[in-house]
Amino acid sequence: MSEVHYQSARELIRALRERSLRSSDLLEHLIARIERRDPAVNAVVARDFEHAREQARAADEALDRGEADRPLLGLPLTVKDALETEGLVTASGAPELARHLPTRNADAVQRLVNAGAIVIGKTNLPLYAGDCQSFNEVYGVTSNPWDSGRTPGGSSGGSAAALASGFTPLEIGSDIGGSIRIPAHFCGVFGHKPTWGIVSLRGHIPGPPGQRAPTDLAVVGPLARCAEDLRLALDVIAGPPLDEAPAGWQLDLPAPRTRRLQDLRVAAWLDDPFSPVDAEYRGLLEACADALERAGARVDRKARPSLDFAASFETYAMLLHPVIASGFPEPLIDALAAASASLSPGDRSHRALQIRGVISSHREWIARDEMRHRLSDVWAGFFRDFDVLLLPVHPTPAFPHDHQPDLLARTIRVNDMERPYLDFLHWVHLATVAGLPATVAPIGRTEAGLPVGVQLVAGRFRDHTSIEAAGLVAELSGGFSPPPGY
Repeated sequence: MSEVHYQSARELIRALRERSLRSSDLLEHLIARIERRDPAVNAVVARDFEHAREQARAADEALDRGEADRPLLGLPLTVKDALETEGLVTASGAPELARHLPTRNADAVQRLVNAGAIVIGKTNLPLYAGDCQSFNEVYGVTSNPWDSGRTPGGSSGGSAAALASGFTPLEIGSDIGGSIRIPAHFCGVFGHKPTWGIVSLRGHIPGPPGQRAPTDLAVVGPLARCAEDLRLALDVIAGPPLDEAPAGWQLDLPAPRTRRLQDLRVAAWLDDPFSPVDAEYRGLLEACADALERAGARVDRKARPSLDFAASFETYAMLLHPVIASGFPEPLIDALAAASASLSPGDRSHRALQIRGVISSHREWIARDEMRHRLSDVWAGFFRDFDVLLLPVHPTPAFPHDHQPDLLARTIRVNDMERPYLDFLHWVHLATVAGLPATVAPIGRTEAGLPVGVQLVAGRFRDHTSIEAAGLVAELSGGFSPPPGY
């Protein structure tokens, strides 16, 4: 069983059904690997091994009887610690929730359980999923298995690190500012941000435990080591809230527009003055576009949606920051309101957008929401001519840990220049603000050995198209490979 930890979820499910592999044996293999390897990574931070053993024995009994109606029956996996899990501490990185034991599963977790999956533990993240790195006072720092001095990304950093380390065959994360896509890029795995609204957010922290209203912009979605497993997981977790599915609520995602590279219509937007991309990473993105073109895909490197990058980002930021600030204490809101008086009208810095967004009125939010819908119309027109748009994920590959408390004081280094840390939101916002699906696939490694990925965005509800395109890209790039020593 030396390589079973890197088999795909579909391969493992097939082996479980054929009874060439038992769920209990697979579980023990993964437990042993976590116990041996995870101290250096710190990805799987809350564990439920004894309960998982009971579930694995039950799954083996069901499989021995020939049961095959549950698609994930007997498959052990982990989920991000932002998703409430019955009877297992769900802290979302917050000291005040360090003993929070949910009495019910988040909807996405419940759908995994209903499908026969076995949740063996929770993976690390930043405080309330609010950073591009994964560390908190409850569980400490998660490191990138490709380079322990670097971050695996955030906020689903533990999810991506666990996959890359061979601790789990499948993961469920969440994304409002690249929180699935950036960790997938940094750790060399696959990740999918679904179309907004097709996966229930019930049971995700933040918001607060028990929140019923869906969170604007945010999604729950899968991470995996191949595109096929993304499709498998998405089909399991997608659907309306479990306890309030309204009559008539249906989800029928279209099949991929094509499964052939020769028929794929690709636009490539690989750099921009508004948000420069690391030159070496840009070269790997260009090589990906070249490979697609050589394989027969139609690649257009000049096509762009008819929008202003900076204005689109401002719309996103002004919608995002009220969401982020929904749990802020009143003294902090008052302080930000006072700080707004010092802003010049033309200030479009991250700090200015944060302040304006946090204190914006409902009337102002409605105006921004109208801008969002106009952007959605632009994207709908663009995807009449293209199946996917290739984008960078983050301006750079994985960067060194940087835990200074003030995010606005941090920087990232791009082409030997210091750029604002919150530039990590630039390239991922394009899909988020319009509610579009976006899939990340690994495309190679830098000279320093760091993995990088490409973001493939598709039209609304065309989730299977972006996932299929990610699989086609992986056929050319080689897809996932384990970090050295793993």
